[in-house]
Amino acid sequence: MTPFKTIAQYTTLSPQQFFAQIAPQQKPIVIRGFVQNWPLVVSAKKTPGDFVTYLNKFYRGKKTKMMVAPPAANKRFYYNDDMTDVNYISGEERVDLFLGRLLELIDREIYPAISMQNTLTSEILPGLVAQNRSEFFPELEPHLWIGNEGIVSARYDGSDNMACVVAGRRRFILFPPEQTCNLYPGPLNFTPAGAPTSLVDLNNPDLARYPLFKHALAGAYSVELEPGDAIFIPMLWWHHVESLEKVNALMNYWWNGSSAPNSVAPSPIDSLNLALLAMRDLNQKQRDAWRCMFDHYLFHQDPDQKSHPRAYIPKHQQHILGDLSAEEVRAIKDYFITKLTK
Repeated sequence: MTPFKTIAQYTTLSPQQFFAQIAPQQKPIVIRGFVQNWPLVVSAKKTPGDFVTYLNKFYRGKKTKMMVAPPAANKRFYYNDDMTDVNYISGEERVDLFLGRLLELIDREIYPAISMQNTLTSEILPGLVAQNRSEFFPELEPHLWIGNEGIVSARYDGSDNMACVVAGRRRFILFPPEQTCNLYPGPLNFTPAGAPTSLVDLNNPDLARYPLFKHALAGAYSVELEPGDAIFIPMLWWHHVESLEKVNALMNYWWNGSSAPNSVAPSPIDSLNLALLAMRDLNQKQRDAWRCMFDHYLFHQDPDQKSHPRAYIPKHQQHILGDLSAEEVRAIKDYFITKLTK
């Protein structure tokens, strides 16, 4: 297999440095020891039992989403063979029962892959974040992922992502957005893990069926993270993630924009789906014409150039091209709500 590229690593980085210098570049970085002082991480470094005991202190009995993949799935949460369904079962379960099951499976030789997915901490473990808070994201609620050894195939998010490993080890393999065509993306609206997923099995790629994947591998990055480490995954960067131990956990923060997050804007993925719906019946000439419009209004390279769509329009008439107040954003959203519900 082609050697992977390395990801830049930091051990000290201030929020100001990150949001002003790093995030705008939209390149992945690793921050070693980013959350190493969290009580959650400290407990996980002791024993799995200590980790589970610490989490259960915050549990109040509410169920959350769980996934179970049989041993035949080889730890991979994915589609079934003919893509009519997925290869795992999902449902809701009590967190304390799930954590108990996680400990029970540690000594098994043959075992299912189990995972607690994308859980909002305030809903399931109130008080956890108060003791495990990041100065980078003081107002942003994290999501919690817990499981044993498991594999989530390469997928992308429509937001920037800071993923903090809090228990166990995880291997990340990243592909930049320009490799999308070489990754053979699966369906947009039927996904095994909540986001569009590559159809290539990275650990056993079928290059006869997916020959362009070799180009994606040539541009791939890889890193292994320990408890307390974090990785910044820019929006639309594909990430294949493997949990490497019998007890693994990750807490992540999603946000849109390269400045410090204080709210979550509408996802660009929604715009992609809407554009696909709006333009599906256009011929190629018409699509090419719309490409020019998108290039002019959305993808113009230099906002300081006189040809930029905002540069030659008076500020009081820029509307959606210019700065928007919260009220103006609300009015635009209301317009589309009305438009799409007619």
